Amino acid sequence: MSLFERYLTVWVGLCIVAGVILGHLAPAVFQAIGAVEVAQVNLPVAVLIWLMIVPMLLRIDFAALGQVGKHWRGIGVTLLVNWAVKPFSMAFLGWLFIGWLFRPLLPADQIDSYIAGLILLAAAPCTAMVFVWSNLTRGEPHFTLSQVALNDAIMVVAFAPIVGLLLGLSAITVPWGTLVLSVVLYIVVPVFVAQLLRGRVLAHGGPQALERLLSRLGPLSLVALLATLVLLFGFQGEAIIAQPLVIALLAVPILIQVYFNAGLAYVLNRMAGEAHCVAGPSALIGASNFFELAVAAAISLFGFTSGAALATVVGVLIEVPVMLSVVWIVNRSKRWYEGEAATRAPARSTQ
Repeated sequence: MSLFERYLTVWVGLCIVAGVILGHLAPAVFQAIGAVEVAQVNLPVAVLIWLMIVPMLLRIDFAALGQVGKHWRGIGVTLLVNWAVKPFSMAFLGWLFIGWLFRPLLPADQIDSYIAGLILLAAAPCTAMVFVWSNLTRGEPHFTLSQVALNDAIMVVAFAPIVGLLLGLSAITVPWGTLVLSVVLYIVVPVFVAQLLRGRVLAHGGPQALERLLSRLGPLSLVALLATLVLLFGFQGEAIIAQPLVIALLAVPILIQVYFNAGLAYVLNRMAGEAHCVAGPSALIGASNFFELAVAAAISLFGFTSGAALATVVGVLIEVPVMLSVVWIVNRSKRWYEGEAATRAPARSTQ
């Protein structure tokens, strides 16, 4: 991890402070930025989101889909957790904690919006940071690449239906036109642009040219994320000052779902007899979130000042320390994992 990535939580915290202060000192500036919209899409934020997402999607090689069958047990476990467990478990945890246990401590008019933000956060698996977590657990790189490519392909068609279903089950009005537009703007078009650019770079300069491009665009992607957070907290500042406990309360269901889904994927891989180098990244892919997409969709669907936007940002705030703790658990438990797993499947290769 780069120094910038390692201390992402610190930068996010500073952006929260900067956004709150700037929003209090210059509210007219933020209102003017918020008014620059076309078809319910805020143009400044759309540009920032593209700068976040496209560099990450450049890492994805859809040719890796041909390797999906090589580690089919690990692929199956991760798909189960990502698409059949995580969004639904988050919806349940959101209802349990935000809609019931913490309801007296939260603004009543934002309860549904907070739950919607949590659902958006869990509805798409992480795309870019997963490669970092996988490397830290000495994960099987071909498994990680093929799993991420498969998840991205599924996300194009599954994100909107899952979000629409869960919002509907939570009695939250679903603006379907805006939801579909968000999928097109922040998934379909960036995937197309990234793959087109990736193909051109590889054709003219090979893998080395792609790595150079990614090294230049990586910091730009994180800067765009931080600039988006400053804007968000410029709008959210007054609400946060009034109820600073909100961020801590929103973090509770997010933390629980991360550890629950990571643990579930890890144990299921062990039961299936998969190698540790597959189970590690599988657990991390199963737990992490595509928070850039969640932030973009929350802003498009519910606006800058919504509880949904704030809930997705809390996911960004805790992403790095929480995922590093999962990496630590996976690495420290390797001997336990390989104890019985090795006796059940002695012939299974770890490569």
